[in-house]
Amino acid sequence: MKDMMLLVEPLIPALRRYARSLMRADAAGADDLVQDCLERAITRWHQRRTDGDARTWLFSILHNLAVNRMRQRARRGRDVPIEDAAEAATARPPTQEAGLRHRELLQALDQLPEEQRSVLLLVSVEDLSYAEAAKVLDVPIGTVMSRLSRGRERLLRIMEDAEASGRPATLRPPSLRSVK
Repeated sequence: MKDMMLLVEPLIPALRRYARSLMRADAAGADDLVQDCLERAITRWHQRRTDGDARTWLFSILHNLAVNRMRQRARRGRDVPIEDAAEAATARPPTQEAGLRHRELLQALDQLPEEQRSVLLLVSVEDLSYAEAAKVLDVPIGTVMSRLSRGRERLLRIMEDAEASGRPATLRPPSLRSVK
């Protein structure tokens, strides 16, 4: 233990300098890094090569800890005290309902006849104009408009029937927009 202290103690100022250069302006973070490095060195002293240089080993530990900490920070993002955080950053609406609504909509779309589903998807999802959808399907524009109208009505009915059959009231049919 005494030989460990004789080797490690004189290296602490150099470790602090290196940690501060790695952590830039975060002096407290640099001190924590040195403390973690020393803790790791003490607990793993028996794993050190006796023929190796203790200084190199300590700087390697410090460097690896710093890299891990920077990666962790990049993954987690910046730390903000809860009092300073914007409400929008801490409160988010639940996503489960949207997923259920999406699944129900896909099931309802599967129940539509192919010609209505195709027109509905081309116009409402792919944002094609009526003329472009007519060209894609090789039908007159009037047919596109008729199929779109019938498809929307049928989709709404399917969604309302699904809701009436016992699904939660929160799963309202989506609002379909009109694209010309």
